[in-house]
Amino acid sequence: MSENFDNLKETTLLACLQIGKRLTSTINLDEILQLIMNKISELVPADNWSLLLLDDTGQYLNFHIAVGIDFKTVKDVKIPLGQGIAGYVAQTGESSFVEDVHRDRHFNNQVDHMTGFVTRSIICLPLIVQKRVLGVIEIINVDDFNTFKRTYLPILSIFTDYAAIAIENARCFTQIQKLSVTDEYTGLFNARYLHSILDELLGKYDKMAVVFVDIDNFKQVVDTHGHLAGSQVLEEIGSTISNCLDAADILIKYGGDEFIILLPDKNKSVARAQIDKILKEIRTNKYLSSEPKPVRVTASFGIAMYPEDASTKKDLLLKAGNLMYSIKRTTKNSVATT
Repeated sequence: MSENFDNLKETTLLACLQIGKRLTSTINLDEILQLIMNKISELVPADNWSLLLLDDTGQYLNFHIAVGIDFKTVKDVKIPLGQGIAGYVAQTGESSFVEDVHRDRHFNNQVDHMTGFVTRSIICLPLIVQKRVLGVIEIINVDDFNTFKRTYLPILSIFTDYAAIAIENARCFTQIQKLSVTDEYTGLFNARYLHSILDELLGKYDKMAVVFVDIDNFKQVVDTHGHLAGSQVLEEIGSTISNCLDAADILIKYGGDEFIILLPDKNKSVARAQIDKILKEIRTNKYLSSEPKPVRVTASFGIAMYPEDASTKKDLLLKAGNLMYSIKRTTKNSVATT
């Protein structure tokens, strides 16, 4: 029996080291999470395995992977920090081994009620990096509690360390990617993102509108209220435009007081109606509404259509920009199309 356990330990340790190398060689978070749960389900005999991560607020755990129960049932469940065994482990950073959940004061049967699953025992391990808890791994109803502690726990302790580092690396990379394609003041996509996505959209859709937007007389806003207030006005204008867009539409903070709107799969009449609505909203809204003298602005728009007006990224942007400037030099506060 001892020789069998030693062989099992050696096999699982080797598997854990191999998966550790794979985890630290990828930066795709979804791939990392799936690797973690696949390997745990291979290593540890149990009825159910789940991986939960803390949300951006650090106050709730969310299910990211669930094996053995219907993930669709639990994917929107939020477990408050400190609630249930998982919440308690996330709060304390200490592993929990509960052989009989009905004797544990922290156990919460919410998920059992939702899924029809019957939980008898729970092993919950925190995912910790630099003394910070990222989430937890739950293993439900293991076949043999004593065997788990003797054989699998040392291996899984190494494994969870690898997993936490891999998750943190993936999140940092995602954040860096996000920062590289977003405007720091408005949070909208920036020109870098525009140039990376526009060719892809042109290859995907048979028609599309590219809209250049410039805020009229914006220098007066900055001169009167200052640069910080000017940035806030641009952020609020971005929200006004975003509220008028459909799910597939994309708003870009292009530079200065200029925006670009991409309207995939829309013809000229539909695009024009949508931009007219946006212009009306900008005209009627008040910005810096908390200030003694709120700001009102207007905007100039130029709409270029793919493929009627131009068939390349460069020519579409040039066409839309020229149309916008034709309004800017004359009436302002209007929309130009071909």
